[in-house]
Amino acid sequence: MKAFGKERRTVIDKVGITEDTLTGRAGLSLFVKYLAGIGVYSELEFFFGSLRRNRKGQPIREIFKQLFCFFMDGSSRHLTHFDALAQDEGYAAGIESAPSSMLSSHAVKRFFQSFSHVRVWLFRRLLQRLFIWRLCLEAPEVVMLGLDTMVMDNDDAKVRHGVRPTYKKKRGFQPLQLTWENLIVDAVFRRGDAHSNNGDTVKHMIRHAVSRIRRRYRAEVPIVVRMDSGFFDQKLFEVFEKLGVGYICGGKLYEPVREYVGGVDPEAWGRHENGRQTWRFLEFAYQCGNWRRFRRTVYCSPLYEDRQMRLPFERPDTVVFTNLGMGGGIDRQLSEAGRTDLLEPKSIVANYHERGADELVHRAFKDFGFEQMPFKQFFPNVAFYYVMAAAFFLFETFMRDVCAPEIGVAAYASTVRRRLIDVAAKVVSTGGQIILKITRATCERLNFMELWKRSLAPPPIVPG
Repeated sequence: MKAFGKERRTVIDKVGITEDTLTGRAGLSLFVKYLAGIGVYSELEFFFGSLRRNRKGQPIREIFKQLFCFFMDGSSRHLTHFDALAQDEGYAAGIESAPSSMLSSHAVKRFFQSFSHVRVWLFRRLLQRLFIWRLCLEAPEVVMLGLDTMVMDNDDAKVRHGVRPTYKKKRGFQPLQLTWENLIVDAVFRRGDAHSNNGDTVKHMIRHAVSRIRRRYRAEVPIVVRMDSGFFDQKLFEVFEKLGVGYICGGKLYEPVREYVGGVDPEAWGRHENGRQTWRFLEFAYQCGNWRRFRRTVYCSPLYEDRQMRLPFERPDTVVFTNLGMGGGIDRQLSEAGRTDLLEPKSIVANYHERGADELVHRAFKDFGFEQMPFKQFFPNVAFYYVMAAAFFLFETFMRDVCAPEIGVAAYASTVRRRLIDVAAKVVSTGGQIILKITRATCERLNFMELWKRSLAPPPIVPG
């Protein structure tokens, strides 16, 4: 640049203070508009409105809005960060809150400590209602659910009620989570030593999920659940079969199974290729010693991985049990939905190995939030976990409804924060309006005006 025939100086000589209202989290304004547009605040008031016992306290919608933005921002995992945010007028303006309404760390702690063992389960109702909202919106022909546990490593944290040794040899918590696509649609927060099929938790979770899907979405929709060998249990299989739900579950490699497979003619094996991986599989019926019936069994062994042939002694063989293709009600439902391909053994093998996509949901959840819980008492940590899970659900739907295709829906939260949330802006009030001003380069790079329009008109949550 030139100025009066001379180059303009670009060296900063000193630092000053501005009285302008500035924010470094302009992207949060899109998220806040989205939350209001889908009507989630009315749902929160319905479930948790009774928590507000004094009019002097902050409204429930304001508390949850700031908590959701805290998780969406992801700048800190410490509750003391709320004290810093309370002093930042630019942050308050960006999330449409008055500076006097900003929560302190003490207020946040009191809020979570007010949850009892009864009230925390209302979060599951909230997640289930959000799930039905997305089902009705996307209308899948088959509801494919994933069931698994997720280890939350609290090994280096101070004493926490419920922290126990997990199967990963780390002390922590191990919540049971039901997933659909990239969403956590139901969860039970549990101590670390609670194994996959601990107690009757899984049975009750599946019964509630199936009942809600068939009452609120569609009565005859086929439902299939994918699970690993931690859920290998005849009693659990009988629950699925009684409900008319399909299951694909990993099994135990018992010696009779190995002996049978070893004696089968190699010509009887099938072959399945999926991208860079190749498996061979064998289908048969098997009945464990104390089972009351035979079940369809598919034994599979990987041959190639990334074009590299695997030798027999180092192939991680797996055996899969399923009720698909056994003539039950789920077969009829899949046939009416035009998905008889899911009954084929190749599809069963592929679906079982696609459980890796279900586990990616847990990885994305940890990237969005954090594993270490802030409280020593169990139930405040339960409430904290569920708020984080609800925030993660809303983050994922925000990606689908607002950010796509400018930002891919598969992007992790760390990427979204870097590209969209951490945007500088100036908040000005003029002509009776409050205006968020960003640079032209940022607006064009993100197509920010289009994102703003989408955040103002998202699909609302279905009532009930």
